[in-house]
Amino acid sequence: MTRATLTISSKNYSSWSLRGWLLCRMAGLDFVEAPVDVDDPDSRQELLLLSPSVLVPRLTHGEVTVWDTLAIGEYLAEIAPEAGLLPADRAVRAHCRAVSGEIHSGFYNLRSALPMNLKARHESFKIFSGARPDVERIKAIWTECLQMYGGPYLFGELSMADAMYAPVCTRFRTYAVDLEPALAAYCETIFAWPLMQEWTEGALAEPDEIIELEVEF
Repeated sequence: MTRATLTISSKNYSSWSLRGWLLCRMAGLDFVEAPVDVDDPDSRQELLLLSPSVLVPRLTHGEVTVWDTLAIGEYLAEIAPEAGLLPADRAVRAHCRAVSGEIHSGFYNLRSALPMNLKARHESFKIFSGARPDVERIKAIWTECLQMYGGPYLFGELSMADAMYAPVCTRFRTYAVDLEPALAAYCETIFAWPLMQEWTEGALAEPDEIIELEVEF
């Protein structure tokens, strides 16, 4: 498989970078990381040339360029079907795509109220009312999936959906969101995932002066 480049932003703050990185690693893609600091004017100008939306991650694989996280996941599922990013059963696969698409296109209030920050940990945190329906919807998605497919991951085995919701697990931990035992156990499963532990180590090693990126919700 051709070696690839994955352009990412802060490992501490960039939830989309985390999702794309997890998907690439799950697919067994041979890639190098290309970190970009979008707060630096020169780097921002460079990123504008790479991706008009100034969003990361951006995957370059041979002649293929993909800069949308869900599109990256679908592309990887096509070139590495053996990785199991999408379930084999058609109905289950559709369900996986639906919940992955939901986190990809929605939950704006949650993203703004509970931005990803792996270094932070609050003992208690008051979630503003606008974000509470988002939190409850995510809980409902997780509950349905875990009950239907038996865990320990959302669709039984690791899938694209777990990569898409992994940053939410970190947000719930950072902001002390109360979870039922089954949902808390799911988050712990994600935290114990070696790929998540590897990413978190990189996040904790970042300089503290990195500024939180609103574009990276």
